[in-house]
Amino acid sequence: MIIGSIHDGIVIDHIPAGRAMELYSYLKLGELDCEVAIIKNAVSGKRGKKDIIKIGAPIDLNYDILGFIDPHITVNIIREGKRDRKFHPTLPETIIGLVKCKNPRCITSCEQELPHVFCLTDRENSIYRCRYCETKAEKHTL
Repeated sequence: MIIGSIHDGIVIDHIPAGRAMELYSYLKLGELDCEVAIIKNAVSGKRGKKDIIKIGAPIDLNYDILGFIDPHITVNIIREGKRDRKFHPTLPETIIGLVKCKNPRCITSCEQELPHVFCLTDRENSIYRCRYCETKAEKHTL
């Protein structure tokens, strides 16, 4: 399979296999008016399989989502056909509105206008807890 190169844009690499469509949705890439390519289950020497997203235009991304999904994701900024910058998103200190609290007794269950806010409580294990009730966020519930 051949996917063309990008002149100016972003390549999101090392996405855990099977999570590219989820990122596509959360990053609202369907609203873009540029080329977006999703490569699922690409061969990876380190992980076995990975997903890749190529975006054919320079855009602002929510790196908090990428860091929350997996801080080992690689973001490559492409300018004039060459990689200009490469970095890994960091774990954000807080996540707002991305994950919903699953605790039925949490105040966010009855006060629906309150935003769902999760704070990083254990950086080493990537654990986030609800600001209101301390319930642990489940990453697979995005």
